Amino acid sequence: MTVYKKSSAAKAAEMAAAKPASRTATVNRVTGETDITITLDLDGKGVCDITTGVPFFDHMLNAFARHGLFDLHVEALGDTEVDAHHTVEDTGIVLGQAFAQALGDKRGICRFANVAVPMDETLVMAAVDISGRGQAYCDLPIAAPRVGDFDTELAVEFFYAFARDAGVTLHVRELAGENAHHIIEGAFKAAGRAMRFACEHDARVEGVPSTKGSL
Repeated sequence: MTVYKKSSAAKAAEMAAAKPASRTATVNRVTGETDITITLDLDGKGVCDITTGVPFFDHMLNAFARHGLFDLHVEALGDTEVDAHHTVEDTGIVLGQAFAQALGDKRGICRFANVAVPMDETLVMAAVDISGRGQAYCDLPIAAPRVGDFDTELAVEFFYAFARDAGVTLHVRELAGENAHHIIEGAFKAAGRAMRFACEHDARVEGVPSTKGSL
């Protein structure tokens, strides 16, 4: 009996075909107000390197990525001498674009996820549908106008910008809470974990998880 051995090239081709495609993206966006570069790996371990010039926002992005297990590098230069609005909103835009690129054709993803995150007296729910229709609905009543130097209303502005450019439907809702820091941090953690589970591959999903055949 003749035994045919596969060539090294054929073996390499098989290994390459079996290996999941890299789900990474690097996006740079420059305007008259900000210069932002983000590198994202959806299948990372939560390794973060984040510098936006807004320390509390750095902390929130770190929470988002660490609990989403996304490797995330953010370098943002903005007109923070005016205020943090442009930097926070534009970072949301670029991060959303990075997610959209890294997700590619969305084949095999779970698509939907929802998570409720407790943080002391606070409980925040985030639900996501990687729908291709970018929209956010946030109910985060926060009594305090600021946490340190951070304008608390910017948290919602970030989620709006992120969802729009990522092409996801995102709901973030405060179920209980009093402390402004806890509410915002709970929201970022919940959103990060919801995005993690929605982006993950499901071995049972064939093609794009939509009755329309596209997202």
